[in-house]
Amino acid sequence: MVFDFLKRAPGAEQVAATGLPEAKASANPGGFVAEGKASAGAGGLVAEAKASATGRVVAFGSSGRVAWSPRDAVSLARSGFQGNPIGFRAVKLIAEAAAALPLVLQDAERRYETHPVLDLIRRPNGVQGRAELFEAVYGHLLLSGNAYIEAVPGAGALPGELHVLRSDRMALVPGQDGWPVAYDYTVSGRTHRFAMSLESQPICHIKTFHPQDDHYGFSPMQAAAVALDVHSSASAWSKALLDNAARPSGAIVYKGADGQSHLSADQYDRLLSEMESHHQGARNAGRPMLLEGGLDWKPMGFSPSDMEFHQTKQAAAREIAIAFGVPPMLMGIPGDATYANYQEANRAFYRLTVLPLVQRVVAGVSHWLQGFTGEAVELRPDLDQIPALAVERDQQWARVGAADFLTPAEKRVILGLPRLAEDE
Repeated sequence: MVFDFLKRAPGAEQVAATGLPEAKASANPGGFVAEGKASAGAGGLVAEAKASATGRVVAFGSSGRVAWSPRDAVSLARSGFQGNPIGFRAVKLIAEAAAALPLVLQDAERRYETHPVLDLIRRPNGVQGRAELFEAVYGHLLLSGNAYIEAVPGAGALPGELHVLRSDRMALVPGQDGWPVAYDYTVSGRTHRFAMSLESQPICHIKTFHPQDDHYGFSPMQAAAVALDVHSSASAWSKALLDNAARPSGAIVYKGADGQSHLSADQYDRLLSEMESHHQGARNAGRPMLLEGGLDWKPMGFSPSDMEFHQTKQAAAREIAIAFGVPPMLMGIPGDATYANYQEANRAFYRLTVLPLVQRVVAGVSHWLQGFTGEAVELRPDLDQIPALAVERDQQWARVGAADFLTPAEKRVILGLPRLAEDE
């Protein structure tokens, strides 16, 4: 493919002598990079600080509006995964289920029990096994829409180790034709460039579909960003109610003996201090209030909008689960009767969410490793060892076995098995 609008001047792929990535070489995954001016300082690049005379007008015009969380990958991971139980559980549920699927290695002729590729996948590096490596891959795909695997050169043709790199630190460098020519990995101002011009590419970039980006993927976390904000805000509202003894606030009305309706400054400060110390918080719940002369407590009931925040929170949780492709029943979200039972929901979860994700990732890894070995072998999930799909596989085996008009070779192809030597 050729992207004319991405063509760059000759030599633009070179890294500056300072070791810092070029400002126009790539964009941060999960968001846009705005070009700006910078000045050299003792500690490196320092962004210029400018103030506008219209700042107060802008602040006034935006006050009172809904404040949504930032939509970049780092902020979404912090607020949607680390700070939200529904987002955390959805990502963990998918990543752990996908990483636990058994994998098989086969080509057009046979299925391998032992192979160097299988040995590499079983122990990709010194600190991770197969499940840990792929859980990190699936997690980055769900959080940012991109996953990067680094191949560390080994003694043979295959890489010696495989490592998952953080997607928020990686930036793609496109060439004149739009294809990536390098990847820059930046940590604490220092950048390492992985050149993709070699025959054996050091980086495997797996991404999800993005309709408006040629180089980076679109994550479910971005699609569920609004629902995540609503759910987190509802949780903060619940916490505020608990801090206030789970009761709505009221009003203290003052009517003086001489018809005065105002408290003095000392009286006002003393009243606030007593309310905060003796009548707020969980430990003061239910404590009777002693009001002096002229003070009267007028409780305020919940408005209809206040009463609906719990339903709003459940609706937001359901939207988050739907964005990730997890049946709400599996997340413990009440009020969802789409599936007849838990078994049907679990089967739909594996069939519609886990399997497509695993097939995408292992296909990309298989094609990438073929560049090292030159062998036409591929990794596939072993469908016969997935408990959630056992009923479907038993029915398929029974149907294929009862089909007398099919040859044994055709039956093996339908079941996803390699051909036998005597079938050729």
